[in-house]
Amino acid sequence: MTTTVSPAPGHATDELARAIESLLITLVIFGIVLFATAGTLAWPRGWSFLVAFGIATGMASVYIWRVNRELFAVRRGIGKGTKHWDLVIVPIVLLTFTAILVIGALDAGRYQWAPQPSWVVALGYVLFAAAFVLETWAQGVNRHFEPSVRIQTDRDHRVIDTGPYAYVRHPGYLAAAVLGAGMALALGSLWALVPAGVLAIVLVVRTVLEDATLRRELPGYSDYARRVRSRWIPHVW
Repeated sequence: MTTTVSPAPGHATDELARAIESLLITLVIFGIVLFATAGTLAWPRGWSFLVAFGIATGMASVYIWRVNRELFAVRRGIGKGTKHWDLVIVPIVLLTFTAILVIGALDAGRYQWAPQPSWVVALGYVLFAAAFVLETWAQGVNRHFEPSVRIQTDRDHRVIDTGPYAYVRHPGYLAAAVLGAGMALALGSLWALVPAGVLAIVLVVRTVLEDATLRRELPGYSDYARRVRSRWIPHVW
C-alpha cells in the first residue's frame, strides 16, 4: 500500500487551475494542427475528434483529481534522474502522436487519399474510449505514473500491483498504443495508422528498457514480475 499525500487547499486549487489551463491549451494546439493541416474548418470528423478528446480528457482529469491528484504536479515535467535513453524516447513519442494528427488531417481532411466508412470511425472511437479507460485506471492507482522513466527515490518509489497492474506490468503503454490506433481511425484515416504503428514499436522498446531498469533498480520488482508475467497482454507478452 502507498499513501497519497493530498495538497493543501490553496495548492490544490492552483493545480486544478493549471490542469484546466493545460487541457484548453492542448485543445487549441490540436485544433490548429488538425484544421491548418486539413486546410479547412469544414471537416466534421475533425471537430468530432476534438470534442471527444476534450470530453474524455476532462472526465479522466476529474477522476484522477478525486483519487490521485498529486499526479497533476508530477506529470508537468521530466523528473530528476530520468534515464538518458528515455530523454530520446519521450520526444519521439510526442512526435509520433503529432504525426497521427497531421497525416490523419492530410488524408481524411484535405486530400481524401483513402476515404473510410462510418463503421471504421466508430471502431476508432471504441479503441479511443478503451484506451482512455485503461490509461485513467492505471493513473488512478499508480502515484508513480510520471511522464519519464526514472527511479523515484524522492517519492518513495514502490511496486504497484493493484488495478490493471495486477494483470499486466505496463498497462499505460498498452493504452497509449491502442490510443494511437484509435485516433487514426476516429479521424477516418488508414494512412495515420503508419505513425500509430511506429508509436507502438517505440512503446514496445520503451517497455523493454523500462522493465529491465525496474528489475535492476527497484526493490521488489523482480518478485512482482514473477507473479505478473505479462508486460502488455495477459498470456501473450
